[in-house]
Amino acid sequence: MPIRKNRALPPPAFDDHARSMSIGTLATAFCIGGTLTLLAMNEVRKKRRRVVAGPADGAPLMRAPLQVVAPVDIKRYAGLWHEQARLPNRFQKQCTGPVTAQYTPLADGSIEVRNRCILADGNFEEAIGTARMVPVAGLPGAGRLEVRFAPSWLSWIPAVWADYWILKLDREYQVALVGTPNREYLWVLSRAPVLEAAQLNAELDYARTLGFDVDKVVLTGQ
Repeated sequence: MPIRKNRALPPPAFDDHARSMSIGTLATAFCIGGTLTLLAMNEVRKKRRRVVAGPADGAPLMRAPLQVVAPVDIKRYAGLWHEQARLPNRFQKQCTGPVTAQYTPLADGSIEVRNRCILADGNFEEAIGTARMVPVAGLPGAGRLEVRFAPSWLSWIPAVWADYWILKLDREYQVALVGTPNREYLWVLSRAPVLEAAQLNAELDYARTLGFDVDKVVLTGQ
C-alpha cells in the first residue's frame, strides 16, 4: 500500500488591517473603561465630601460631631443628681423607679460615681464606679469624661471605660444633658427630684437637634 505523505499546510496569511482593527478596538475599550472608572471614583469622593443638609429650622447638623460644655467646674458638678429621662439601655432594664447619681471628687483627681435605682419590688440596686476627665485640645475643663464600673485592676483596658459627655448644662448647675458621641445613650439629670414638664421637654427638644432619637426616651419612674 503506497504511503501518502502529508503536505505541510502553508502558514496563515497575516492580515495587518484585521490586527490593527483588533488592537484599536481593545485600546478604545481600555480607554473607555478607564475613563468610566475614574468618573465613578470621583463621584464617590464627591459624595464623601458632600455636607449633609441640616434641618430646615436651622438646627445643628443631625450627624455633626457632638460638642461638650466647656469649661465645667467639676466641684460644682459634684453632688446628687436625679435622672428625669433616658434612652433605653441594658444597664437600667431593671430600674422601674427613681434613679440617682452621686458624684464625689477624690484626692487623686478622679471622681467616685454611685448610681442607684429603685427596682420593681421596692428594693434598690447600686453600682459604684470611677470617672475621669478626658483632656480636649483647646478646651480646658471640657465636660468630656469616661466612666468605669469594672474593677480597678482592669482600668488599663480602654474598653472598660465608657463615654460620659456633658452636652448641656445651665449656669446654676441645676439641669444637665449627658450623652455619648455615638448618640446611643442619653440622660436628662436635675438637682430637683422632679423636673417641670416644660423644662424637661426643652432638654429633649435640644437633644433632638443633636441627632438623638428622643422618641424612644423613657421617662424615669414611669
